[in-house]
Amino acid sequence: MSEQHVQGEQRVTSLELFFDLVFVFAFTQVTTVFSDDPTWAGVAHGLLILSTLWWGWAAYAWLTNTLNPDKGAVWGALVVAMAGLFVAALAVPEAFGSEGVVFGVAFLIVNVMHLTLYSLGARGDRDLLAAILRTAPWALSGTALIIAAGFVDGDFKSVLWLAALVVGFFGPLVNGMGGWRVQPAHFAERHGLIVIIAIGESLVAIGIGARGVGLGIGVIVAAVLGLLVATAFWLAYFDFFTIRGEQLLTDTSGEERVALARDIYTYLHLPMVAGIVLFAFAMKPTLAHVSAELDTVPAFALCVGPAFYLSAYVALRLRISRTLGRGRVLAAIACALLWPVAIVVPALVALALLTAVWVALHAYELIWWREARAQTRAMRQPASAS
Repeated sequence: MSEQHVQGEQRVTSLELFFDLVFVFAFTQVTTVFSDDPTWAGVAHGLLILSTLWWGWAAYAWLTNTLNPDKGAVWGALVVAMAGLFVAALAVPEAFGSEGVVFGVAFLIVNVMHLTLYSLGARGDRDLLAAILRTAPWALSGTALIIAAGFVDGDFKSVLWLAALVVGFFGPLVNGMGGWRVQPAHFAERHGLIVIIAIGESLVAIGIGARGVGLGIGVIVAAVLGLLVATAFWLAYFDFFTIRGEQLLTDTSGEERVALARDIYTYLHLPMVAGIVLFAFAMKPTLAHVSAELDTVPAFALCVGPAFYLSAYVALRLRISRTLGRGRVLAAIACALLWPVAIVVPALVALALLTAVWVALHAYELIWWREARAQTRAMRQPASAS
């Protein structure tokens, strides 16, 4: 096995955190797409761009889970990939306009560096190398479609982007999971940190939205309510899912572990991040016009964004235990049902109603699932005591 392979469990390195900082900027750029074009087309474009960026980030999460990012060759390649990702982020506001080719070429560099580095690092692991080579045609074909989209106009551009995601991000599903490796602790921690970054973007959006509108009582209340919703995002994830998710991976092995990691982290974390970013976008017009009704699209983002986030947990539970549960299903439905209400009441009222849904959900979970939470938290005690 190559010396660049990780030996035993590792924690997330400072280089990986630095790599993830590019996504702070990328997330901000996606909210700019929503803000500059608050229409259904703008939402679709922003979500397609976000999904593509997530595809790139997820690929490197798998890579650094297998290879040691502090090794010289890996370190250098990650810096090059980071530069490509940063250029892609710079092009995000015009990815469906004049900078589509720039975005596509930058993303091609990101994918080529990923595949090359992964292949070189897996030279001593025949099964892993075979898995990477099976994935390469999907990734490169999807990237080629994004580049091609930069040369066309109209609705066909969106069709090509969607096809690129189907091919590049979901295409590898047909290959099976043989040959891949997952280290549970590192993989769970890495995804938890990107969720924190996304939540941080919602806080930045609150700050930007409050800037220049005057800190009247309505704006202050809206900002505090926005902070409470961001806290609810955090609590929903970090109260015990980080522990439980890692434990689920630890308790499995082989292809079962890899498939579980793929489903609950690579795929089902995307709607979580998308929901947070939609909420971040909605906070800007909410703070700018606390006493006015929201337009249809910002109201959608304010209410359905959190519904997306909660629905990801519903899907997680369905994937793991084949059950739906009650609390988060009902909360997701309640958030979605607030959308038509948010169009006819002041933005501050809509935000208050959304916050009430979150408070009710967490009150229910903290009381009803008290013993289960305690048992889950106890899983970490032996590790802490060692």
